[in-house]
Amino acid sequence: MPPIYDPEAVRPMWEELANVGVEPLNTPEAVDEVLGKPGISLMVINSVCGCAAGSCRPGVGLALQNEKIPDQLGTVFAGVDTEAVDHLRTKLPYPPSSPNIVIFKDGEPVHALERRHIEMMTAVDIANNLVAAFEQVCTAQGPSVPKEVFEGNDHADQCGSTIPMYKGD
Repeated sequence: MPPIYDPEAVRPMWEELANVGVEPLNTPEAVDEVLGKPGISLMVINSVCGCAAGSCRPGVGLALQNEKIPDQLGTVFAGVDTEAVDHLRTKLPYPPSSPNIVIFKDGEPVHALERRHIEMMTAVDIANNLVAAFEQVCTAQGPSVPKEVFEGNDHADQCGSTIPMYKGD
């Protein structure tokens, strides 16, 4: 299935998460590989919307500066990684939502922030929510990247209305 958005145009949006240690996953198999590992996985359904730019991605990055973080970190991009996003959504007990942040324990969702939550939260609110969940279920040592790497990360604050549609190769 071809992407909706030009993958090059959204590159800064997925790189923002990749720069803080969140692995971009482009296929259903990659999603299954992460969720099939024992322990705690954080999965982010990234998107081009303003709440992803203003609060979701910055909040995830800030949360990953915590002393306890998930064992695995992955992200899929709505409108780009269509099959991977659809596959991840089959594992969730609620309707499709993007952006979306989900914590899985041994492949089962145990905590989620759907778009309806995210659009009402600041980046700090999201970080605080995730850190509280990390403190309850995580044992891996954080942060995901050194503080200076986190602080040097660029926030892609562009929203979907300026992203070109994919025209094909």
